[in-house]
Amino acid sequence: MINFRDIILFYTLFFLACITGHGQKLATPTEAQYNWHEQERIMFIHFAPTTWSEVEQNDHSVPLERINPTKLDTDQWCEAALAWGAKQIIFVAKHSGGFCWWQTDTSNYGIKNTPYKNGKGDVLKEISESCKKYGLNLGVYIYPGDKTWGAMLGGGGKTQDPNKQEAYNKIFRTQLTEVLANYGEMTEVWFDGSCVIDIADIMEKYAKNAVVFQGPHANLRWPGTESGNLAYPAWNSVKTEDLKTGVSTQIHGTPNGDAWAPLETNTTLYDHYWFWSPKKVLRRKSLDDLMENYYKSVGYGSVFLLNASPDTTGLIPQGDIKLYQDFGKEIKRRFEKPLVEVKNIKGNSVTIKFNEPTKINHAITMEDYRHGERIRAYTIEGLVNNTWVEIVNGISVGRKKIDYFEDTEVTELKLSITKSAADPIIRSFSAYYVNDFTPPKQRKMHVYARPQIVHSWNTTDLDGTHLELKINLKDKINIPGQYILEIKPNDGKKVQIEHAAMYYNENKALDEFIQIKSNQLYVNQTAQITDHSNLYVVLKLKFDSPCSGEITFKPNIIH
Repeated sequence: MINFRDIILFYTLFFLACITGHGQKLATPTEAQYNWHEQERIMFIHFAPTTWSEVEQNDHSVPLERINPTKLDTDQWCEAALAWGAKQIIFVAKHSGGFCWWQTDTSNYGIKNTPYKNGKGDVLKEISESCKKYGLNLGVYIYPGDKTWGAMLGGGGKTQDPNKQEAYNKIFRTQLTEVLANYGEMTEVWFDGSCVIDIADIMEKYAKNAVVFQGPHANLRWPGTESGNLAYPAWNSVKTEDLKTGVSTQIHGTPNGDAWAPLETNTTLYDHYWFWSPKKVLRRKSLDDLMENYYKSVGYGSVFLLNASPDTTGLIPQGDIKLYQDFGKEIKRRFEKPLVEVKNIKGNSVTIKFNEPTKINHAITMEDYRHGERIRAYTIEGLVNNTWVEIVNGISVGRKKIDYFEDTEVTELKLSITKSAADPIIRSFSAYYVNDFTPPKQRKMHVYARPQIVHSWNTTDLDGTHLELKINLKDKINIPGQYILEIKPNDGKKVQIEHAAMYYNENKALDEFIQIKSNQLYVNQTAQITDHSNLYVVLKLKFDSPCSGEITFKPNIIH
């Protein structure tokens, strides 16, 4: 006999599970993604012929006979990484100019063509051996493009001369095979600006357990800024369709995504330069700057990727070393020893009890994200004079959320999960008191605080209901990042962006760098901008009827 009460109860519970997110399948990390994420801090190393000049993109102006870093010491590089708690190094084995730091027959533009160790040097081998010695993981950055082949910036390995494409494909495939097969396991592979060359078989054979930055095999995401600061909330999952573009960023993050793709928050030590020069050293960040980066990257659940820039001797400058050491010490001073910590708690509430009224100003929450990001909102309350008082609240947690607040004396501290997609699994909840604490800066993007008009049109500019434009952004985009062009017709008219393309120094960038969303155009600029750069966008617009209007420009990510 049908029990209608049971049927009604079942569907009621099912409906409640659906509307609260319970019952949905959450994206979860692979073992490789989890191991990578647990490192928390990673050090980049940018070293190239540009180190011997003032430019950021190699223009081949430096003679190879000048490249002789006689004091190069990869052990020192590893010691610098360990000084601030990094667990991995990513070495730029080949940047956009095409210079190769390993022994290869694929090019005459590399370390074997320099005086370094009489042409027998192999810096990739040296850093690989040092990483093993110091217990660090190693990743490799190998740029898909190559100036020596006319494979331009932003092209993902596409050559300007189509007749050279097949030959260059073979060259790059050989180079990628060499760096992945001959220098030990690479835990991370960087394809800056995506990759259009078919390398699926090589990645499957030699980098099956690596995490990948950009390109068709990407399972990490660039935030869309190189400031070192994320926006909050920061989610680790995305929709598969966005991840497959190879250039998805923080704006694609969604707690209900079906693909796990954590954020890797990268930034320079010299603001904003990746390579060393005497002038660039003057832009060295402060300890306060780095701590702000830490709070807004690691403290938002991300991995923090901080650059190192060896000088022409091959050593990381002592001023940089001192800053790395101070950075590591300050992180330890603040967070090495919690006042109280509880671990591995299932449920919507966790309470910490103190033996006596205790002053605190930080709380760190970690969830077991191996089961997905279940926490969607939370509050932290303190028991102050026998009364529960809300201290802080938040949204995403992920691997780690660092909350800070004014000094508060409590006898208990309670974490309450107010919204979740499944039963929360609290990996850790801890309380801290940090002496001499200055909160991180609350800052906005410094390029333009508000949208700026970059173009206006009248009805006389239209060809019927169509409008074609070329908008130069050279003076608007001065650092890598994500930017928004918004088309604003007057009189409530509707607009369709029929076509959009970005050009960098007259070369068309990959279509993936331009994303159309209704009347907005998202522009991803990943390359460092120089005084010689020319960056513009070509648009073809269609309106429902003739109208006037304007196009505004603004950065997307708040710094």
